[in-house]
Amino acid sequence: MNEIVLAPGNVKLAEWRAIYRGALPKLAASCRSKVEESARAIERILAKGEPVYGVNTGFGKLASVRIPASDLETLQRNIVLSHAAGVGEPMPLAVVRLMMALKMASLAQGASGVRPETIDLLEAMLAADVIPVVPAQGSVGASGDLAPLSHMTAAMIGVGECFTPHGRVPAKVAFVSHGLEPVTLGAKEGLALLNGTQFSTAYALAALFEAETLYQSALVTGALSTDAARGSDAPFDHRIHLLRRHRGQIETAEALRKLMAGSAIRESHRVGDERVQDPYCLRCQPQVMGASLDLLRKAADTLATEANGVTDNPLIFAEDDTALSGGNFHAEPVAFAADMIALAVCEIGSLAERRIAMLVDPALSGMPAFLTPKPGLNSGFMIPQVTAAALVSENKQKAYPASVDSIPTSANQEDHVSMAAHGARRLLGMVENASAVIGIELLAAAQGCDFHAPLESSPPLEAVRQVVRREVPPLDDDRHFHPDMERAIALVRSGKVVRAVEPVALPAIEGAIA
Repeated sequence: MNEIVLAPGNVKLAEWRAIYRGALPKLAASCRSKVEESARAIERILAKGEPVYGVNTGFGKLASVRIPASDLETLQRNIVLSHAAGVGEPMPLAVVRLMMALKMASLAQGASGVRPETIDLLEAMLAADVIPVVPAQGSVGASGDLAPLSHMTAAMIGVGECFTPHGRVPAKVAFVSHGLEPVTLGAKEGLALLNGTQFSTAYALAALFEAETLYQSALVTGALSTDAARGSDAPFDHRIHLLRRHRGQIETAEALRKLMAGSAIRESHRVGDERVQDPYCLRCQPQVMGASLDLLRKAADTLATEANGVTDNPLIFAEDDTALSGGNFHAEPVAFAADMIALAVCEIGSLAERRIAMLVDPALSGMPAFLTPKPGLNSGFMIPQVTAAALVSENKQKAYPASVDSIPTSANQEDHVSMAAHGARRLLGMVENASAVIGIELLAAAQGCDFHAPLESSPPLEAVRQVVRREVPPLDDDRHFHPDMERAIALVRSGKVVRAVEPVALPAIEGAIA
């Protein structure tokens, strides 16, 4: 397994992506001294005898209740147990691992007052593949992602359950079988572990990484659909896009030009074509896909910053032994980023569905109805287009901004919340829906190009067709369609569609994760 050494506060998106894909995170040794000093600062702050929120007081609306020194460990244990109140299906393991790595990097910046051995336990759990079972619902994205991070922390004290290489077992059993010791939380440690935006940020980052593959795959299928429909590459001319100046639009048009370069299908109708302009779903790909790329890049910038931040409360400043209460746990930046990703994913799928609808309509495509050689006897791609339409409409409903909602919590002490948690959590499902639409388009576009034989598309697009045809034969007569769709969708989600067009370099969300 690859290892990623994290430099807290300076972790690249590429490194977070590698962890999401399975790499093992380890903290740079250089951060240890800051962590130790922060823990010592907690001791010095307590010695002053002054009330410090969450260290020697109650939580939320109970912040005015002083806790005696003899109960400080109990206080930290109680906050974990009481706040572990999530519901729903467990988080995907890859997202939990990313969340744990994000929490490690945040705590290791020495502003949270935790001891090195507490962070070490998170690192050891990841190394042993002992991953807490974390219900995915229950956070409103402010005061930190309290419920899900509490479930993560509960496992660290031997409560709850963990996924292990041998199955789902009680946390105590997982720890014993893997040589791990539950931690007894010291002052501030429980609060530091469960306060922060790492749940929301992990989900949003996971969706961002998947959305990059989605965007690139949709460029490929969009180019293939353009050839299948005998569309023009003139709208991709660089002069058009330079005049508008949007970076994403310029790069998208360039990619589409390269994908179609050398297509015999395109050359066959370059002269004498009576059609003056293609439908928007072909002609406006640079504008729509380019705008989606720009939006994803903005979200990436926000999430890269958030992932390198410290988001618990209060924050500990060891240089003068100060504990400052603030609001870094409020996940509004993540909520906005999640909403941006949702909009981009929704539009990528929406445009692709319009291309499928165009291909199956003989009045628009000039090909046999529903892309079947014997329409009437066969239904061909009639219902896959309906499925794509259903998925697109589902994504439209999910794309409503989460960040504009709020509901007061904790007896109105926490009276404005971001809703980043479910705003980010919905995204992976949206990407799955859109990927299915792209998978259907992949089949439809490949089938459409079959009707132009013996003319071939460009070398990159023919390489894609070869990948498809190794998995799915042409549709001559109706057959069980679901297995064909599953294979095509898997090609999209796995990135094989994108890899098939190499060496054409497709635009990436951010250079570091290309």
